[in-house]
Amino acid sequence: MASKKNKPVEPAEKPETVDETVAEQQTEEQPQTVTMTQEELETVKKHIDELQKKLDDTIALLQRNQADFDNFRKRNASVRADSYDEGKRDCIKALLPVLDDFDRVAESDSSAEGWADGVKLVHKKFAEILQKEGLTEIPSDGAFDPELHNAVMTEAVEGMESGNIVQTFQKGYQVKDKIIRHSMVKVSE
Repeated sequence: MASKKNKPVEPAEKPETVDETVAEQQTEEQPQTVTMTQEELETVKKHIDELQKKLDDTIALLQRNQADFDNFRKRNASVRADSYDEGKRDCIKALLPVLDDFDRVAESDSSAEGWADGVKLVHKKFAEILQKEGLTEIPSDGAFDPELHNAVMTEAVEGMESGNIVQTFQKGYQVKDKIIRHSMVKVSE
């Protein structure tokens, strides 16, 4: 039985004197000749066909994975956009009672004091809705914190340590740990 390993066939006779550099050049320039039996040739062809099939299967799998990933990316972008729109709709829906209250206050014929009380009630309702959604006010009394406050002015104040908040111009807010707006404050020198 013939061996399955491909071995180069050596010539029957070797010339007695061969220049090594010429021999090396000849082997690099000329393809090597191998003699095989028909059975060995069929085995090699079968192996090549199996490798080609595996290569084709792998390429097809990679193409399917790429298509699946592209579909996932498109679907994810669509879901993200839909979720964002749904969040906006939920926020607006939560604020509609405040708009209704403002409409009622605007339509009322009450006195200036009654009108002011109505606006205060609407303000209170509005603040409660935002608090339910996770909005909290950033404290703006005590020491200045650059992570929470935006100092727009400084003033020397007697009896107050340097770096304390003197006045708040605009309240700051955060939702959970994310700052929505920094407090705008005046700080003592």
